[in-house]
Amino acid sequence: MERKIKHRPLDAVREMEKQFIVPFLWFDNNAEEAAHFYASVFNNARVKTTTRYSEEGAKASGLPKGSIMTVSFQIDGLDIAAINGGPVFKISPAISFMVNCRTKDKIDDLWSKLSDGGNIMMELGEYPFSERYGWLQDKYGVSWQLIMTPEHYKIAPCFMFSGNQQGKAEEAINYYMSVFKNSSVERIEKYTAGQEGPEGFVSYSSFNLICQNFKAMDSGVDVPFSFSPAVSFVVNCQNQNEIDYFWDKLTAGGDPDAQQCGWLADRYGVSWQVVPSALNLWLSDSESEAGRNVMNALIPMKKLDFNALKYAYDNGMSDSDIDFQEQGAHSFESVENSYNKLNPNEEL
Repeated sequence: MERKIKHRPLDAVREMEKQFIVPFLWFDNNAEEAAHFYASVFNNARVKTTTRYSEEGAKASGLPKGSIMTVSFQIDGLDIAAINGGPVFKISPAISFMVNCRTKDKIDDLWSKLSDGGNIMMELGEYPFSERYGWLQDKYGVSWQLIMTPEHYKIAPCFMFSGNQQGKAEEAINYYMSVFKNSSVERIEKYTAGQEGPEGFVSYSSFNLICQNFKAMDSGVDVPFSFSPAVSFVVNCQNQNEIDYFWDKLTAGGDPDAQQCGWLADRYGVSWQVVPSALNLWLSDSESEAGRNVMNALIPMKKLDFNALKYAYDNGMSDSDIDFQEQGAHSFESVENSYNKLNPNEEL
């Protein structure tokens, strides 16, 4: 059987090189539909790649063999991935996407499209912090904060620390910056006396992890939601040293019961996936022996074993497949990565 991945291995490799941390959304069974919807709403947007459930993955998930497992897409330059995982987790507004718009027409257009069939969290209108702002959950449950601002970042994930985590936004920012290299704080604003929110808590912040922008804030009032595994962040690693480093750092103080197949929950309840950057490529052809080997090796793991997964993939490839894989490996080597030679005991 001809392997589908053979038609564009270099494209798959290049797509994985672009973004170190990728937001990952958990849907019941409509991930592909959602991805196409977002691609139709935003500029510079497209649906990129999909993977399908193999027999082994179908058994583990309870979803049909051959159905869409994951889909990757891009909106305004931000790579996002999604999975059809069944009704296990529900997307929470505790992690939303903040969309910076420079004109009233742009924010109104996005609001009209994203709010259709969804729920309004804060009405679109004028607020003390912006002349035009609104917060909504779309028809798929994903939360968006639209704000008119001159900031150059277009879309950034936004953490809201609420419930038992309220008041920990600044602590979490410092923690994440200690984990990820090339990090910086751009702006932190705090509630002052007389504002709607506990004095000294973070009302808004903007920070960068490995040159990717994120926002964070403490909830100003009690809200009925907290972080959920349905919105996680994939950390793409080039080797086992990187996997060991990020796994050890991000699991410290987290919930051991949340650790499975590269997934983890950190000390604040935020979910991460620490995976080889080539994992999507290795799983991309569920009907091949290589894809089945990788899925079988992956399912029983907690922290992922880079070499075991790569061996499972290589061991299921034909000679012609290996030729294409070597072309992709050359592309990886051409990309400068500050983590490649990381000692597992070395601080970033």
